Amino acid sequence: MKSKGEMEDQISRTLTQWEKEYLGRGPISVKTDIVRNMIIVQLRGILTPAEQKLAETREGLLAIKRIRSDLIESGSEQLREIISNITGKHVVSIHTDISTRTGERMIVFLLNDNFEEEFQK
Repeated sequence: MKSKGEMEDQISRTLTQWEKEYLGRGPISVKTDIVRNMIIVQLRGILTPAEQKLAETREGLLAIKRIRSDLIESGSEQLREIISNITGKHVVSIHTDISTRTGERMIVFLLNDNFEEEFQK
């Protein structure tokens, strides 16, 4: 079995590749943390220059959040499959939000049991 750090790194690399293939552009950096039954992924530098400009208005900000949320939702089955294949765990739900101020997205995958415990054995 891989170490917790190796597993977190594999998830980061795989989600970066998914972002590039599915959304057409990858993040500048990705950090993944496994905490209890959660996999928390922080993706930085995901906004395009056009989105950064659009985010200067409230209407633009809301449009970016809605569109990016819809894109993630449309790829949620692929994301569930990716996490399940890497971890061997069932993904119960996916929660995500994007900050138009910092240009980062957080994705939280809730698993069916405490995955972190497996690394403490």
